[in-house]
Parts: sequence; C-alpha cells; structure tokens
Amino acid sequence: MKPVLVLTTVDAAFDAGSLARELVDFRLAACVNIVDGLRSIYRWQGKIDDESEKLLIIKTVDEHIGALKEILFSRHPYEVPEFVILPIERIEGPYRDWLIASVSPS
Repeated sequence: MKPVLVLTTVDAAFDAGSLARELVDFRLAACVNIVDGLRSIYRWQGKIDDESEKLLIIKTVDEHIGALKEILFSRHPYEVPEFVILPIERIEGPYRDWLIASVSPS
C-alpha cells in the first residue's frame, strides 16, 4: 500500500465533518483534516468567482482511490469536484504504520 494525499474543496456551509467521518468509518481514509476559512478565487462558467470554502486533506492509500472517489463524488456539493491526488514521497515509520493500519480491514 502506498500512502497518498487527496485534496478537495467544498463550500463553507457544507457539512465536511460528516463526510470526513464517513470516509474514516469506511476505512477509506486514516484521517481527514478540514481547513476552514479558505478563500478561493477561480474562473467558473466564464466569470471570476470569489468564495469561502473548506479544504479537505484526506490521508489514504492508492488502493482506496476508486472507492473514495465514488463516495466523495456522490456526496460532493459541486458540479465539478476537485480531486487532486498527491503521492507521498516519504513518510516516517510509526506514522506510516498507523496510516496503513487505519485503512486496512480490521
């Protein structure tokens, strides 16, 4: 299993906590950090938007990407959800062990 980070943003009013709990409960994520107070400026449908958002940093393994994407996209509030996968080049012993154990079947 290779640890990865998945990034997505959601609207500031979206209940990111329940989504994060679901991903952790299903062992699709070891941890989801929710960063509140994000301001995003982006181009959408021909205009520039300026919105408040939350960033979700999802710690998982590459084997779970498909199932994680399916759940995330089914609950995501956006028409085009952000889904950025970042490989982790290096992760230290005990933390790596915890991450792998957290997403492995019990």
